[in-house]
Amino acid sequence: MLNKIENLKNELSALNVSGMNEVEELRIKYLSKKGIIGKFFDEFKTIPPEQKRAIGAALNELKQFATDKINSLKESFESGDNDAHGLDLTLPGEPLSIGTRHPLSIVRKEIIDIFSRLGFVVLEGPEIEDDWHVFSALNFPPEHPARDMQDTFFIEKNPDVLLRTHTSSVQVRVMEKEQPPIRAIFPGRVFRNEAISARAHCIFHQVEGLYVDENVSFADMKQTLLYFAREMFGEKSEIRLRPSYFPFTEPSAEMDVSCSICSGKGCNVCKYTGWLEILGCGMVDPNVLDFCNIDNKKYTGFAFGMGIERITMLKYGVKDLRLFFENDVRFLKQFHSAF
Repeated sequence: MLNKIENLKNELSALNVSGMNEVEELRIKYLSKKGIIGKFFDEFKTIPPEQKRAIGAALNELKQFATDKINSLKESFESGDNDAHGLDLTLPGEPLSIGTRHPLSIVRKEIIDIFSRLGFVVLEGPEIEDDWHVFSALNFPPEHPARDMQDTFFIEKNPDVLLRTHTSSVQVRVMEKEQPPIRAIFPGRVFRNEAISARAHCIFHQVEGLYVDENVSFADMKQTLLYFAREMFGEKSEIRLRPSYFPFTEPSAEMDVSCSICSGKGCNVCKYTGWLEILGCGMVDPNVLDFCNIDNKKYTGFAFGMGIERITMLKYGVKDLRLFFENDVRFLKQFHSAF
């Protein structure tokens, strides 16, 4: 019996096949219930008890050896390593689809590059904040609706801990730690308790800017933002500032840029006004400087903030905000960047 087992192992070692069909035939021949090894196990029942231990171990080893051999032959054909089935290694491989940067990342970097050329540095802060940095230090009164649960995701109460609703909280942290001159932008994610639609989302991205120094004027802010608009939307772009209100700036303004689609003539995108709103801005309120221990008699400054999604939608003509969060490759592959 031991001689039969050894002879069969030698036979298995020398096996060679030319296709998957032959592999399956060998599996049936050796490993099926009625196969050669199966008959060996039937014959094992008649072996004298004193020989069963040695022969049983040899049979188990033979079965494992045959299994490994059949699997090895099968894998060689599945992986294409066997030249016997006519694989042409000179054929070109299947092309791999190369990903691109997300459109929000492309525009975020473009905004940062524009303001970097004006000397603004990039600073970031925590997304989970306290009431002081998000509201109180920015001159929000206690009854302001932004503090309401309808607008803000609160994590804890007394004291209030929340997901920041704007990156202005980073401005406060910077002014608390540094004295002017301060010239920085603050990109990051923000969170507001809003229903998700084509024009709104509970998560979005902002870039805010702050410039505090001696003799900073409203005219400085206007020229800075005009430079930004022309770098972002084209050198023929114009801006207009409309009076508005923000608790942390005085005076405050909304900034519109001339519609790049119709060149200011009027279209359905700009609702036939020739203008598109892109950001809010204003001179830093003296109370905010006081809260951050900056002398408002000596220093003045301006601040601005814009939504990256809004700029991206205008730049690329995207009409549904939700597309930025769905990670649909068909949508994302339309955007290309040089960086």
